[in-house]
Amino acid sequence: MTLHIFNPEHDIALASGLANFTAPHAGRQLRHDLGFLPAIWAQEGDVVLVDDAEQAARSWRKLAHRANTLLGFESSHRGNCEFTQGKLGVPPMGTLGLDPWGWNSVLCAFLVRRGVDRSLLPDSQQLQTIRDLSHRRLAAALLPKLRMEGTVGEAFECKTPEQVESLMAQYGQLVMKAPWSSSGRGLRFVNPANNVQNSTYLAGWFRNVVKLQGCVMVEPLYNKVKDFGMEFFSDGEGHVDYLGLSLFHTENGAYTGNILATENVKQEMISRYIPAELLETIQEKICHELGETYRGKYRGPFGIDMMAVNNGQWSMSNGQCKLHPCVEINLRRTMGHVALALSPKDDDLRRVMRIEYSNNNYQLIINRL
Repeated sequence: MTLHIFNPEHDIALASGLANFTAPHAGRQLRHDLGFLPAIWAQEGDVVLVDDAEQAARSWRKLAHRANTLLGFESSHRGNCEFTQGKLGVPPMGTLGLDPWGWNSVLCAFLVRRGVDRSLLPDSQQLQTIRDLSHRRLAAALLPKLRMEGTVGEAFECKTPEQVESLMAQYGQLVMKAPWSSSGRGLRFVNPANNVQNSTYLAGWFRNVVKLQGCVMVEPLYNKVKDFGMEFFSDGEGHVDYLGLSLFHTENGAYTGNILATENVKQEMISRYIPAELLETIQEKICHELGETYRGKYRGPFGIDMMAVNNGQWSMSNGQCKLHPCVEINLRRTMGHVALALSPKDDDLRRVMRIEYSNNNYQLIINRL
């Protein structure tokens, strides 16, 4: 039996560094409305912890029916899971597995209050290790190991405005990122006319992030053509499995949706921008490098966001893009993993999965592409 938890506020909880933390309203509502999502990959006898069990069951039935109609997805082959919102009984040691969206101190404190024995949870040192591994400096450290012909990407750790100014003199426009932040948050764009030195707003933001998180990560602003990513699973013993491609959409840095298609179709779509051979080589390097990095430290899913970058010669006819192989590492489950769990087996089926907010609630929508 595995207990599944959808805690989409994970990144914000990590950024807080606290065990007692209340997520913003949007994060709490996302968890309430879409808490049923783990039912997509849960197995028979598993339990999904939700805020409202009856609502979760209704939402899951609706999504499963839509997925079956448009994707040929049959939830029954995974068995029947249970939704629960109450206190969690403590079964005999070893019979309860835990599979959250992401591990953090806030979630562990929450589960203890719900009756889960502390011995089943990561201890404080393990949680600190996960938080350290989630820092954006890990992505910055991985980039040089992935560098090869056809790639771009650099990132720097800055603690003073003067360091940012120096990078601006070298690269022009920059992106500043808080070390821990959620999708679409914690980003600021700077250029010579609007920089940390002469913008009161940016100067205040910079000082605050350095005070709270120790530094700001700074990257050149690349001319993005296409967002995408790769999804993985670490066994915590030195091995990383590649699970598949994630072709997703963003608006102002925030996630809006994923393509649902077979791997063959997704590979064909992304090969219009990046050669398949380069993607395969990068994938193998990531599995090797992060297998060692996560050995004895992290077991679970993770995703790496990438992008195709216009190198000044790109057009839809020639497809000459550079690959940024590690925009960020998400040390947790991602919406890309959700999309993989819903992927059709038929190359002719191409759909889009979106999170939409309407009528005062969030919904996972599947439509024809």
